[in-house]
Amino acid sequence: METPGLVVHGEAEPFSTALRSLVNNRLYSDVRFVVGQERQEVFAHRCLLACRCNFFQRLLDPEPGPGVPIPVVLSTVPAEAFLAVLEFLYTNSVKLHRRSVLEVLTAAVEYGLEELRELCLEFVVKVLDVELVCEALQMAVTFGLGPLQERCIAFIETHSQVQPSHPRAYTPTPTDLILLCPDPFSDPQEVLRTRSFLELSAPALLPLLRSDKLCVDEADLVRAARSWARVGAVEQIVEAWKCHALRRGDAARGSSCRRRRGTLPREHHSFLDLPFK
Repeated sequence: METPGLVVHGEAEPFSTALRSLVNNRLYSDVRFVVGQERQEVFAHRCLLACRCNFFQRLLDPEPGPGVPIPVVLSTVPAEAFLAVLEFLYTNSVKLHRRSVLEVLTAAVEYGLEELRELCLEFVVKVLDVELVCEALQMAVTFGLGPLQERCIAFIETHSQVQPSHPRAYTPTPTDLILLCPDPFSDPQEVLRTRSFLELSAPALLPLLRSDKLCVDEADLVRAARSWARVGAVEQIVEAWKCHALRRGDAARGSSCRRRRGTLPREHHSFLDLPFK
């Protein structure tokens, strides 16, 4: 009886290095891409792309015609992100950067590269910061990436402390102080002042306005919402605002109204002890 063969493995690093040298290498390439708004030329090898990615298998002809092949135009993906995708397809590894990881994630989702998508998501969570979080939130909403959306909202809730614009002189009670966010004088309007916050879509913004954990006084949040507001978004802001400044404690009839977390105490809040009628 013949003994079954044994699979043995050589060193992975030299193999990976050799394949990485073929990324965007004109040598032996048989397909040419024109990518991004800059229309940068990128060279690749159709057999490798086709066997690694169904998107490219459908996109590329199995046999190129005679003469100089017509380039494949991919104008929506930046060159840096596309090269990262090729690096992953060639070597099954990729070097990610904070400045371009969301673009690589977008390409991974569009090309159906689930492993690359998961690698990008893990990296985004590790490098998430005030400047990046709203961009990541918008992408999560756009592509239905629920776990990433939850992480982004939690990050914003934690980093949304603003320097309060104090109303008229008012001495908070001990209960009031408990309801206030810790350290209300921390970095003012960190997330709410970023450009990416102003570019959020309504579906991405509304969960933030409805959040009971958003540590922002209603006056400051109104100003942020006004900065964001565009034509057609005002009604959605008004509807969401109803859910922010005041909130019922329970769904049961007769339950009392309470301030949301982050809402600074004001004189008229003494009326909130009355039940809804």
